[in-house]
Amino acid sequence: MMGVLNHLSTLLLLSLLPPALSHVVEKFSDVPQCQNFFLDGTTPNLPGILVGGIVQDQNRYKLICQLFNNIYRFATLYDTTNRIPVFSAYTFTGPPTDCRPKHQPWMIEPQLNGETNSPEMQKDSKEIEYPKQAGNNDYKKSIPIKGVNRGHLFPCSHAHDLDTQKSTFTLTNIVPQVVSFNNGRWKKMECKVQTTLKLNCKDANDQIKAYVVTGAVPSSNNTLNNRVNIPDLMWTAYCCYNNNLKQWVAQAHWGENQKEDNKTLPSNTLSELYDMLDRHYGGGGDVQVFPDQCPTADIPRALPLRDGDVYDHCVYDDDCVCSSVGVKGYYLPVVLVSVLVMMM
Repeated sequence: MMGVLNHLSTLLLLSLLPPALSHVVEKFSDVPQCQNFFLDGTTPNLPGILVGGIVQDQNRYKLICQLFNNIYRFATLYDTTNRIPVFSAYTFTGPPTDCRPKHQPWMIEPQLNGETNSPEMQKDSKEIEYPKQAGNNDYKKSIPIKGVNRGHLFPCSHAHDLDTQKSTFTLTNIVPQVVSFNNGRWKKMECKVQTTLKLNCKDANDQIKAYVVTGAVPSSNNTLNNRVNIPDLMWTAYCCYNNNLKQWVAQAHWGENQKEDNKTLPSNTLSELYDMLDRHYGGGGDVQVFPDQCPTADIPRALPLRDGDVYDHCVYDDDCVCSSVGVKGYYLPVVLVSVLVMMM
């Protein structure tokens, strides 16, 4: 009798536990740790896709609380038809103290395959063609055939520790990105944004924290391996509280996923981002990435970094270290960067 009671007690306790092992979820709010990647727990509003935190086509779009080594690292809305993410959302709390992970294997989300026994992202098999997500096999010869490589939405350079860096190497956080765009304007923007967040997103306790959402707008018929959509455009936006200004600040960037020169992606307001995304998602003016406290209009002039500053001319390595600065065809040692910034 005691054994039966113990068994019943165990079942009762399990039934009361929060869905902490949920990985593919119905709502991000189902997992509190996952909801925390969004400011005030408010998810983006994308007409026809995600409205009021509810997925509009649950057979196509899946919400993933990205779990690695038993910790939720970021959140992704995934399109199983195009086999690319719609967006990934994360919090920036400072750049990593460790180096970029070496020889990190690419991973997949097992629950998109109907597996329910593991909530953790798993190493890709390299040979399997997954019906509802991209696999490593899809990217074989992607550069010579299509001129694209694996482009992160949540970039490794924005992750605050080594395990979080590793977690960004899931193919549910990846889109096929034109190589020159990925390694050029987009990479330069990611690195400059890293510096911007470090300088502008400090709270009253001098702690860095920013909310970032990065997404991709799919193309109509451009695909990799006849399976994985090659997006037309990529976008990113951040919102954070600036203790120096005593106000919330926000900024956005986007660029077409195509071959280009090494120019800089300009900074834009949230309002401009919403207008652009609204045109891609059917109109109606209902696009919103952040809640209302994030300003949609002007970018404050008081922010330390502006378009055209010295960081726009940096040559960055994979860890977003500005090794040199190009000025009118010349390259200056990085030790002069801070001096130039102070003079601007």
